[in-house]
Formats: sequence, structure tokens, C-alpha cells
Amino acid sequence: MNKKRIVIALLSLAMGVSYSWAQTASSIVEDFKPTPVNQPGSQFPQVNSEGRVRTQILAPEAKRVQLDIGAVKYDMVKDANGLWTGESAPQDVGFHYYQLNIDGASVPDPGSLFFFGACRWGSGIEIPSNDQDMFAVKDVPHGHVHEVLFPSKSTNTSRRAFIYTPPGYEKETSKRYPVLYLQHGYCENEYSWPNQGRANLIMDNLIAEGKAKPFIIVMTYGMTNDISFGGLRNFDIKPFQTVLVDELIPYVDSNFRTLADQKNRAMAGLSMGSMETKSITTNRPEVFSYIGLFSGAMFNPEEVKDKSTVKLIFQSCGSKERPDGVKQSTEALKKAGINAVSYVSEGTAHEFHTWRRSLHQFAQLLFK
Repeated sequence: MNKKRIVIALLSLAMGVSYSWAQTASSIVEDFKPTPVNQPGSQFPQVNSEGRVRTQILAPEAKRVQLDIGAVKYDMVKDANGLWTGESAPQDVGFHYYQLNIDGASVPDPGSLFFFGACRWGSGIEIPSNDQDMFAVKDVPHGHVHEVLFPSKSTNTSRRAFIYTPPGYEKETSKRYPVLYLQHGYCENEYSWPNQGRANLIMDNLIAEGKAKPFIIVMTYGMTNDISFGGLRNFDIKPFQTVLVDELIPYVDSNFRTLADQKNRAMAGLSMGSMETKSITTNRPEVFSYIGLFSGAMFNPEEVKDKSTVKLIFQSCGSKERPDGVKQSTEALKKAGINAVSYVSEGTAHEFHTWRRSLHQFAQLLFK
């Protein structure tokens, strides 16, 4: 094919894409509604029944404004008053980070509540799902999320952790509880599981339904040294392992009513947190007996040094990630005599709804 034909082919392809987009835009279902994670009183952003996100911002002097979500930027349109409006293609169900791009500057949407993710405090949006009842606020007994600062001699700082105690913890003062240490992903922090993860509400509802045993959840920042994007292979787990195992666990056991032994202790994490979980539970098998890896690391049977110390290895991902790898790894673990369970979140990718579902499944298997 000569250069002229190549150019004609590319132009034809571009025209086809534009036409296809125009056809899609003209058939958008106009049933948009404000989302539950909007700023109080804000009518935008909105989501429709197709899972499209629509937002608005007043920026009369701006030349170009885009909605940036799902690694795609969508051009917004300005009216005579300088109000920009635009919408995205349909998104997967669940929670998504997004931002606006105004003349090249990426900024949060002032209509959205802010969440820490993608290495920034910024906007987030909830696309309705048919299983969001698992983290709905219901008329059931609720636990508490405590914000604590614990001393870390190894980093010469006071570090923050959020600690969920189940319903009845304050009243049943003689009762002790198992503990799950739950880690976030890269470019997230200790706020991620309590906020966008809804970990406390998932647990409240499971406990009320009798599907999960009450236990404590500890969520802390999993980074002790800076790494650049793409550099996780160079991440040194030892400093954070020291913080978690030698500083945070003793603090929790001293200040909360825990069952402070290996058989009553679990660790799980999403993405980078799954890598941390695998590394720490492999290095310190005497500390944790239940292991959860969400969307990331997976075990080979030969990596489990002592099968007798492991009560469960749970591995999960979204159906748009690596479900075959998760299933194959789990089957190999089972054949090696290890209690292993796999879970695939249908219709989701590397995103928080995958991990909410994973926690929902994992929690039902713990400490039984």
C-alpha cells in the first residue's frame, strides 16, 4: 500500500470513529441523576442508566474543557454563559476516580466529594450496580472507625491508621476479636478502604446478616519510601514490614481487645497491597494465617513455605483483568493441599468495586 492509500485509509477510519461517536452521543438516554458522592446541594456530576457520567463547570474564560475518566478525555461544550457540559461513554459499575482538564490543567470537579486516589485528592463518582446493597447504610447495628496515631521508631514518625471495631465492641467489654490488616493500592492511602472502599459498611451488613464473624479491621498507609510510577519492582518491603509487624500490630494488640495470635490474624490487600501482603505473609508466616490477594499478586504452591500455618489463601480479580491466572493459581494451590479460594468480580476491572466485592467474599471466610 502506497503513502497516499495509507492516508486515505486513516482519514476514512477517523471519519468512521467520529460518526460512530456522534451516533452514540445523539442516542444518550436522558435520565441523569445526581450521585450519592456529590458535594451537598450540587446537582452535578450526574449518572444515567447507561452508566454515563455528565458534569458541568462554569469557566467563561476557558478555551477547552474535558472530562477525564477511565483514561479517556471527553470534550465538553460551552454555552453562551460560559457553562461547560459534557458526558462520558458508559463506565463499569462501581467507584471511579476522575478529574476535569481546563486548558491543559487537570483539576478536581468542585461538584464531587474528594477522595485520595491516583496519587491525589480529587473527584470520585459512583456508577450504580445491582449489588450496591452490600455497602448500603441500613438500619442495623454499626461499628466504629477509629482514627489513631501510633508511634513508629523505625520511621521516626507518628503514623495514622483507621481501625474498625464491630458492633457491640464498646458494650461487650470482656470479648476479644480476631484482626484483619487490610492494605490499599499504589497511589492510595489509609483513607481509601474506609472511604471509597466502604469496608465498615460491608462488615456491618455482613455481621447483621449472620454471614461474617465480627472482627477488627486495621487500615494504614503502606508506603515507607517513595517510588515512581512503574517502579514497584524496586519497592523494598522491609521498612513497611517493620512498621506493620513490629510497630502497628503490637500497638493494636495493646490498645484494642484482640485475639493476639497467628490463627486469629489475617492480612489482605488490593493491587500493590496484594504484593505487600504476599511478601509479608511469606517473610513472616508465624504472624498471619489468612491471606487475601485482590487484583495483583498470586501464589505458586512452592512459595508457601509451611502449609500447616496457612488456613486460607483467597485470590481475586475483576473479569476484565486476569481471571484465568487467578483460577489457575488457585487450582494449583488446592492440588498442593492448601485451602485456597478464587473469586472473579463480573463486569469490573482494576477498580474499587472489584475490591469491595472481594472483601465481601473474603470476610465471609475468615476466622471460622
